[in-house]
Amino acid sequence: MRTFVMGDIHGAFAALQQCLRRARFDDQNDMLICLGDVADGWPETKACIQELMKIKHLVYILGNHDWWTRGWMETGVADPNWLTQGGAATLVSYNNKPDAHHLKFLQKAAPFFLLENRLFVHAGIHPNQPLDVNDWDTFLWDRTLANQALERVGQTGAQNLTQFDEVFVGHTPVFTGTPVQGGGVWLMDTGAGWHGVLSIMNVHTKQVFTSDPVPGLYPGVKGREKRVASNS
Repeated sequence: MRTFVMGDIHGAFAALQQCLRRARFDDQNDMLICLGDVADGWPETKACIQELMKIKHLVYILGNHDWWTRGWMETGVADPNWLTQGGAATLVSYNNKPDAHHLKFLQKAAPFFLLENRLFVHAGIHPNQPLDVNDWDTFLWDRTLANQALERVGQTGAQNLTQFDEVFVGHTPVFTGTPVQGGGVWLMDTGAGWHGVLSIMNVHTKQVFTSDPVPGLYPGVKGREKRVASNS
């Protein structure tokens, strides 16, 4: 079994298909760890979740946009802030009708995942605190660890920021065309929700496969507006 990790998809089904195809991903034998935020932005959240549900060995980690989407599916009420952050596209994807099977998918999503002293989480953790004292708000939203990692990108021999051998996070986009690493932290969100690409990486070999730039896959369709990027 090969093990892959994928950054934030944000409704870009065409990009998801490209990444899986280019990695020659086997949905019955390979493992995929998704770092969250399958929802919001591009117009195909429903198709993205449907595709992920085909993967036998899938680990899905909840992202902040998934949390918003789950709230709408549970209550039927759309958070106004969510709608301005890409949620409007998710409503269109579902024709304003929540899907019960997809709700269960999001309800089962994990706050984090540990594998061979590697940590996978959507946003991050407080680096100087034990993992068990971190909370959902940190896992979904906090950029402390990602920002510290960005300061160390390109530094050879930089000490790990955490007690883990490696940490893989999404949430904080990097527009470098490929994931970057600093202080033992991999930033996997390569801007698929905006004007970047979607990335999938082999956890052990670090081989990366990317989609085409996502706007080109949806000509005439706008993704999430750049003015709200800092709040994403």
